[in-house]
Amino acid sequence: MFGFLVTIFDVLLYKPLFNVLVLIYNYFPGHDFGVAIIVLTVVIKFVLYPLSVKALHSQKVLQRLQPKLQEIQSKFKNDKEKQAQETLELYRKEKINPFSGLFLVIIQLPILIALYRVFWLGLKPEELGNLYSFVVNPIQINSMFLQMVDLAQPNLVFAILAGILQFFQTKMLMPKPDKAKAKDIGTIMQKQMLYFFPFVTVIILLKLPSALGLYWIVSGIVSIAQQYYILKKVPE
Repeated sequence: MFGFLVTIFDVLLYKPLFNVLVLIYNYFPGHDFGVAIIVLTVVIKFVLYPLSVKALHSQKVLQRLQPKLQEIQSKFKNDKEKQAQETLELYRKEKINPFSGLFLVIIQLPILIALYRVFWLGLKPEELGNLYSFVVNPIQINSMFLQMVDLAQPNLVFAILAGILQFFQTKMLMPKPDKAKAKDIGTIMQKQMLYFFPFVTVIILLKLPSALGLYWIVSGIVSIAQQYYILKKVPE
């Protein structure tokens, strides 16, 4: 069963993404693996853009509705069924889906895993056997980015840049600080996550090929730009 799932994953995600990456590498001037990663990352982010719009819109509206949700919880604290009904009615009235953010994560996760495999294994000559018949085999992929960075090796600068971008990407989505809730457990956990995720990002990327770091950096830049544009359109 597990082998069957791996085969399906390879056919539907890994091989298509790998072939697109090699296509970009073959036909983009300079045959730069780093440039191919940048182009592929941008294409993926814009394909997922409609889902990002829905998820960010719902998240922003949910933050605005927190006082009303807390009021419902307080008013019907002894009647869980009524509390659930009123909460769903509020979501319906505001035309939001509280699970849209989770849906975006579920969609992105297998793509992210496939990309990791592409950037991790893609530089190995034996992986070129997974190319489709219409994709020209480059025989060997040059791992240098702009003739300066070897994307097959870890890179400290890329890891730190990815962590910084992760910090700002997360910070943009956090609600404005409320002094009255400064000691609230939820607020404290949010602040901890703001620093925890970037730290973990840096630690992870320090041990992986910098091709993954480049993907993370480009993805972070595009995500921040998309979040800025989308959140500007959401009314306070």
